[in-house]
Amino acid sequence: MLIFHLLREVTVEYGLRQGEFAALNGMHPTDVRALICLLDAERAGTDATAGRLGERLGLNSAGTTAVVDRLERLGYVARVRDTRDRRRVLLTVEDRAKDLGRAHFGPLIEGAVTLLGGFEEREKEAVRRFLSGVRDLVSRGDEAGR
Repeated sequence: MLIFHLLREVTVEYGLRQGEFAALNGMHPTDVRALICLLDAERAGTDATAGRLGERLGLNSAGTTAVVDRLERLGYVARVRDTRDRRRVLLTVEDRAKDLGRAHFGPLIEGAVTLLGGFEEREKEAVRRFLSGVRDLVSRGDEAGR
């Protein structure tokens, strides 16, 4: 249980850092979650649409539009036509938002990378397996509790 409680502490602390980031940059915490989802899609090479973003955030169409409108107004996200299908609109994270994120979260990310640098490859694989497994459990939800 100690490892689970440590993970909970990390998620709570990280959530607080996200809240600070949101407040410092005129955003709602959901806006930060949206940026993270869009950056994850970019890293994965997946097209980011408002529909997919809404699914990931658990928002309806109106709520998703409000988030995207806010982020676009702040200059953090852009709507661009899909070059392969002009009917589709894709969402991209602007460099300004990435720079703000790096400035705020960069030291934490660098510290974590340095910390992992002291791990042997088999230890890193165990951490990856554990975190991936917990992520899958959380994203699946507890069907009995829903």
